[in-house]
Amino acid sequence: MSTPGHLVWRLSMKWRVAVDRALAPVGLTHAQYVFLASLLDLQREQAPSQRELADHTGLEALYVSKLARTLDADGLIERTRDPADTRSVRLALTVRGHEVVEPAIATVGALLDRMLAPLGGRRGDRTEALTRELTLLLDTPLEGT
Repeated sequence: MSTPGHLVWRLSMKWRVAVDRALAPVGLTHAQYVFLASLLDLQREQAPSQRELADHTGLEALYVSKLARTLDADGLIERTRDPADTRSVRLALTVRGHEVVEPAIATVGALLDRMLAPLGGRRGDRTEALTRELTLLLDTPLEGT
């Protein structure tokens, strides 16, 4: 019998592998996609710092820094020092970054539609219930246990 933890692990691995495969033709990994799609979302208000992006994605700050260097070298993002805090690095998508991430979002959206079809699709009641339950679990601190 599978435990909820095991099922969450298996589903997250299934999703990561599916996204990696779907985005391989455009040269993105799942982590790079999460970085770029999250950056697109966050930069609508202002260019986020690497720390803000790490907090938003749940990725480790050191990993975000490594991804940022790679994506900057690939011309997908720009990194600039924050004039108000020179220890902080601000991130922004380049034109090329937009050209890569926007179709990738559509690709991942189609994949998400296939995954959620058994629950009634993205807007289905079961999907909304699942989203609430997953959010509750993500918001529950595990430190100190």
